[in-house]
Amino acid sequence: MEKNIGKILSEYKPLIDKAIEKNIPRQFQGAPLERMAGKPRYAYDTRSITQSISTPIWDLLDRGGKRWRPGLTLIIIEALGKNPKKFLDFASISEVVHNGTLMVDDIEDNSDFRRGKPCIHKIYGNDLAINAGNAMYFLPLKIIMESSLSDKTKNALYEVYAQEMINVSLGQGMDIYWHKGLKHDISEKEYLQMCAYKTGCLARMAAKIGAVLGGATPKQLYALDEFVETIGIAFQIQDDILNLTAGEEGKKDLGGKYGKEIGGDVSEGKITLMVIHSLKHSPRKTRLKEILSMHTKNQALINEAIGILNQAGSIEYARQAAAKLVKNAWAKVEKTLPNNSGKEKLRAFADYLVERSY
Repeated sequence: MEKNIGKILSEYKPLIDKAIEKNIPRQFQGAPLERMAGKPRYAYDTRSITQSISTPIWDLLDRGGKRWRPGLTLIIIEALGKNPKKFLDFASISEVVHNGTLMVDDIEDNSDFRRGKPCIHKIYGNDLAINAGNAMYFLPLKIIMESSLSDKTKNALYEVYAQEMINVSLGQGMDIYWHKGLKHDISEKEYLQMCAYKTGCLARMAAKIGAVLGGATPKQLYALDEFVETIGIAFQIQDDILNLTAGEEGKKDLGGKYGKEIGGDVSEGKITLMVIHSLKHSPRKTRLKEILSMHTKNQALINEAIGILNQAGSIEYARQAAAKLVKNAWAKVEKTLPNNSGKEKLRAFADYLVERSY
């Protein structure tokens, strides 16, 4: 089953993309624009709206991405015994928000590349990228607003959405504050909480949307909440590992399948689980701190920092920690779900995210 999860996600991807395009058209004009914003009192400049919002949004979306968050929504709906393909529009919500956070995050991190191409702000400028990214936080709400769901279900979805949007800002704030060197001696628990907010919250959003639509019981909702938060944390840990260990082939084309700058986390001075571990256990921790504080793009220095992390066993430590987190969380959620193919997919899905190579 685990080997088939990549195939399942690839089969979902065109369906998700179609749902996104239905709700965020490539051309904002006529009926789609009026549906989104209402009839104008004066006159819309459709060209400016399209070029400033749709164009940068679809520039990023068309670059790919695993679409695992909407896949998670659909798998959870299936695990709860309902037909996931009836809820594709709702599944797309977390993917749009996720890409909005990437667009803004790349500006905050001063990143150069995303998914193997220049970041959106490098092409369109910071101002348009920030505005387009922010638009992606709100455009998906129309899916809920226009649905035929009951008011009770809509309110439950709005509550999920609002809470996780608050959480993602808290997590991003912690991450930025740390890699600016404004806090020292960060603990593992603080790091895990940052991940729970920054990455885990969008996994929780995806899962809770699926749980609400799938009619989950309070017990199932609670267990799924913890499990998918853990998946998000494990995904972030694995992402941090891949940032340092993606192969030489990836380096040649600015990321290869990985699609990001190899060693970019060192340049940002990012505090990861591996860094926290090394700062406790490496005899060269002072040198590691020094390199991280440089925010350097020098590949030799980046490689030196990666070597320090590797020599301290920190990369393997992080890898094992991610796997352990998922294993423990699954033991709790497994008991609450009925035995069906969706449940099998959910377990395999978690392993897929932790063990992926890009």
